[in-house]
Amino acid sequence: MMMNDSPQEWPEPIIRVQSLSESIKGSNSIPERYIKPISERPNSNNNMISDDDCINIPIIDLKGVYSEDPKIRALTLNKISEACKEWGFFQVVNHGVSHELMDMARETWRKFFHMPMEEKQKYANSPKTYEGYGSRLGVEKGAILDWSDYYYLHFLPFNLKDFNKWPSHPPSCREVVDEYGRELVNLCGRLMKVLSKNLGLEEECLQNGFGGEDIGACLRVNFYPKCPRPELTLGLSSHSDPGGITLLLPDHNIPGLQVRRGHSWITVKPSPHAFIVNIGDQIQVLSNGIYKSVEHRVIVNSNEERVSLAFFYNPKSDIPIEPVKELVTKERPSLYKAMTYEKYRLFIRLKGPCGKSHLESLKSPPPSTN
Repeated sequence: MMMNDSPQEWPEPIIRVQSLSESIKGSNSIPERYIKPISERPNSNNNMISDDDCINIPIIDLKGVYSEDPKIRALTLNKISEACKEWGFFQVVNHGVSHELMDMARETWRKFFHMPMEEKQKYANSPKTYEGYGSRLGVEKGAILDWSDYYYLHFLPFNLKDFNKWPSHPPSCREVVDEYGRELVNLCGRLMKVLSKNLGLEEECLQNGFGGEDIGACLRVNFYPKCPRPELTLGLSSHSDPGGITLLLPDHNIPGLQVRRGHSWITVKPSPHAFIVNIGDQIQVLSNGIYKSVEHRVIVNSNEERVSLAFFYNPKSDIPIEPVKELVTKERPSLYKAMTYEKYRLFIRLKGPCGKSHLESLKSPPPSTN
């Protein structure tokens, strides 16, 4: 159930960025609504991009977690631990999800976005639930918009899973998405156990903090059309993910995701058939700040469109999320106040992506020194 103060309608008529991109083909300008302030543009002085091609987020062979060799197991667990603490991002290969299914899911959605507009419009969404075909995040009138369209759907809990809100075309879409979702829920469950063990906790601890098996899972498929002035805008503004774990399936050989690293932005170079894993705000809270939920954004380009699939594995919406008691000590007091995920994500739905500002607002006041 959504909160009563969720907005019911968009504040302005929705413009599909894909249609906009096609209508201004050959132009050297974009509408003002999409031009970011100078400080937020991809190449501004405040947004230095590392040009070191050797830098990338860690790539981890997940098969090592289950190796019979204890040295390989320990090394793999340590790599994941360091990635969660230092980067908030890593890529996993040998993750157990079929490469054929990954490709099929991506290409099925690419076909959806290239269907006639009247077919896609049947699934137009509202800010009440965001389910369906959309083109903006946040409901502030006059807000600067991102250069992207998307499709958002629920996978879990089952009472929110509504096949009627999933596209019926391409014909295989519902079956492919359903199988893909089941595989990714399984992979997220395995990753949660690894994250718990690396914190010195029982392997079910973080999962129980999410509500056990009664969790949330949803998919947002992003479509980034060609943009004649990519240096002026973003496909998705800087933000950290509000939920638990995100598994991103990027497009083939077309970089777009950038991760903040200190004062620089690192352009992620996707490994073939890898999932990009990123830690969300709720895991940062549960781990009492040991694991990091890191800002990231998406750039666009003038030559190629991109499709990516972001699968979100989230806590049950109505249970308070706060640091795990075993990770709260006198030396490391609780860093965050308890808040339900339902209340937390409402901020994002109202304001849209805005850095780490909401997570910062959850921080507990420092203990008195008196």
